[in-house]
Order: sequence, then structure tokens, then C-alpha cells
Amino acid sequence: MHVLKQTALFIRANLWMVPLVLVLLWVLFRFLDPAPPRSLVMTTGGESGGYHQFGEALKERLAREGLTLELRPSRGSMDNIQRLTDGSGEVQLGLIQSGVEQMADASQLAQLNGLAALYHEPLWLFQRRDLGIQRLSDLNDKRVSVGGDGSGTWSVVRSLFAVQNDLQRLDSLNDGQWQALPGRASVNALLADELDAAFFVLPASNSIVRELIAHPDVELVDIRQARAFSARLPFLADIRVPEGLLDIQRNIPAGEISLLSPVATLVANDDFHPALTALVLDAARDVLREGNLIDPPGSFPAAQPMDLPLTGEADYYHQRGTPFLQRYLPFWIASIVDRYIVLVIPFIAIMLPLMRSMGPIYRWRVRSRVYRWYEHLRRVDRLILKDQIASVINDEIAALHRLEDELTRVDVPLSYAHELYSLHLHVRYMIKRLESMQAAQGAKAGSITNSAI
Repeated sequence: MHVLKQTALFIRANLWMVPLVLVLLWVLFRFLDPAPPRSLVMTTGGESGGYHQFGEALKERLAREGLTLELRPSRGSMDNIQRLTDGSGEVQLGLIQSGVEQMADASQLAQLNGLAALYHEPLWLFQRRDLGIQRLSDLNDKRVSVGGDGSGTWSVVRSLFAVQNDLQRLDSLNDGQWQALPGRASVNALLADELDAAFFVLPASNSIVRELIAHPDVELVDIRQARAFSARLPFLADIRVPEGLLDIQRNIPAGEISLLSPVATLVANDDFHPALTALVLDAARDVLREGNLIDPPGSFPAAQPMDLPLTGEADYYHQRGTPFLQRYLPFWIASIVDRYIVLVIPFIAIMLPLMRSMGPIYRWRVRSRVYRWYEHLRRVDRLILKDQIASVINDEIAALHRLEDELTRVDVPLSYAHELYSLHLHVRYMIKRLESMQAAQGAKAGSITNSAI
């Protein structure tokens, strides 16, 4: 029973901490990052293109981790940049081709961050067989598809013509002889002999590339000036394709050829939750693990080449791999632990000094109860000192008796019992002192009465 009373006293002495802790928790939760969402939206590219095919593989892989990825086909990289920066927040991830940043506004680029370079997607130039195209200048009198407006293909071709100071020809579509056609439309026109040549920016595994490689009326152009272009355009790599790489049985190409290749990059806007970075990049690494005809296994995703700045989380991933907790715990559990560690550390840092103050505050509360009664004794002392006690001595003696009776019912911790018993002694001393003074007053009054008689 004594212990329960002491516990109740201790709790009452420190009740002030309850609202303080609640306010502290509210502040910490208020500024804690929200939990990562369970769904994302990614803008890809044409449904027959490499971006959308990669998006489908990534979607399937992320579904195993409990993250839903919604894919939204688009016309290409520029369309993706527009969606990511329109301020609606509907799209958080997107695929864009390296180099298209040169066609975007600075205000748009400021809203984007890089997550990873994903794979090389070469610029393929296919021609009707035996036309003898080897340089861009050979296209001047040909019927050519230069890629859909706003597509990655259009962006690369535009950069090539800019190097040659021949943008006017491209912008005018060679006085109407060239066409800005998307991928599938270009294929159909080329196979129907409505085009002499067509540009495509696609990964080597894309179905369009395989279809055109296998067609007997179409052949791949060896761009003889590839190294010169790549030297002037850093976002384009000069890739050497060895003999037979694309089709060993038909020996395509018949000899080593050169291709120019930008890189497909995964980018995010400010609506992308940074905690999902490692989960998305792990899934991308799994999708790209085996590489392709152009990229060796394990070479992507990578930090470079990347024109946009990497997020802090993406930079950490590329340098150190998966965060520590996610290596041993499912992502969603690791995310909760990681977020609440951030919460617990400042909470402990604030609570430690507060908890250390509980003991002193408790001691002060206990002693204040004892010292409050000492104030009564000091008041009586002052009355005696000022010789004002005589008129109230009876009342003060009665009050001290009540105080003495009250003290017998006071319960304090054993460590403070000596202070309580000291107070008992002092109260008893004051009672005796006043009773002595009372007796002396009575004797004096009686002597005066006898003298008068």
C-alpha cells in the first residue's frame, strides 16, 4: 500500500510531462516524411517501343514487392518531360533519352532528377537495299522518316543535323520530302517502298529492329562518321557492332559497323517519394541483369552517363548498393523502421534530460509539502518576536495541534521521513513554547488579580 501511494505521488508530481510529450510527438510526426505510396505512375513511350517494353518488365517486377506501377504510353521523351513537369503530380517517373534535355526548357529541367542510366538505345538507320547510304548528306534526295515530332529519334537526328549546320533542312523536312513518322508508321512505309530510309532509336532487342533486320528488302546503314559525331555530341556513344552480332545465321551485319547511341535514362520529379528509390532501382537491376546484345550483363543501371543531377538516394544506391535495412528486411518493414528511427533519435535526445528532471522535481514536490508547514512555524515565531502573540496565543496553539494531527496522516517516501519527523519535533517544540507562554500569562494575570485584592 505504501509503495502504491508513493507511486501515485510520483505520477502526480510529474503529470506536467504528459502534455509536453504529446506536443513533442505531434511535432515530430508533423515533420516526419509521409509513408511511401503503394503505387506509382510512369510515362514511357509508344506501346511498340523499348521504353514501354522496359516499363512492362519493371511493372511486373515491382508487383512482387507490393508496389503497383501504372504505365502511360506517350509519343516519346519530350512528351514525357512535359508530363513530368506540368505540375499536376499525376506522373512521378519517366523514361527519357539522353540528349533531349537540350530541347527542354531550363524551368522544366529544374524539376527533374536522375535516378539511373538504363541501357544503350542505338540510332538505327535502315535503308532499302542497295541504295548506298553512308552519310547524312546521302539522304538529301531520298524519302526519309526522321522520327515522330518530340520523339527521341527526332531529338538525336536534330542534334546530328545541328553539328552539320543543316537544321533548316530538317526543320523544313527537306522541303516536304522527309516525313516525321512514329516508329510503326515508319516501318510500314519503309516496307511498302514509300520511304527510302528511316531512323529509329530503339534497343537492340526491340521487335521493330528484329523485324527490319530479318527483312530481305531492307538493310542496316553503317554510319561512317559515327566517331566524329560522338566526339562532338557527348551524350552519344560510338558503338562498334561486330560481324554477325544481330543475326549469326544470316551474318548480319556482314562486317563490323558503327552506330551512334544515346542512353535511356530513368528520371523522377519532386512528386516521387525518395524512399522508393532503392526499390525501383533494385527492380530495374533485376530486369537488366542479363544485359543485351549491346550492353554486357550487370552494366546497368548505372550512375553515368547522366545529364541530370542524381538524387541523394540514387547516388547512395549507385555507390553503396541497397540500404542496410532493406538488405535484411522486406522493403515496407524496412521503410517503417527507417522512418521511425529518424523519429526516435530526436525523441530520445529530448526526453533524456526531461526524464532526468523527474527525480529533482519529485523531490521538490515532496519537500515543498514539508516546507509549507514550516511557514506556519515561522509565522508564529515572527508574532513572538514582535510581541504580538499574546492576543492570539490560544488560536495558534489550537492551530498547531491541528497541524500535528494532520502530520500524523502525511505519507512521504522513507528517504524523506527524517524531514517529516523533524517537522513533528519542531511543531511539538512550538506547542510547548506557546503553552509555557500561555501558562506564564495566566500566572501573571492571577498575580495581578491577587495584588488588586
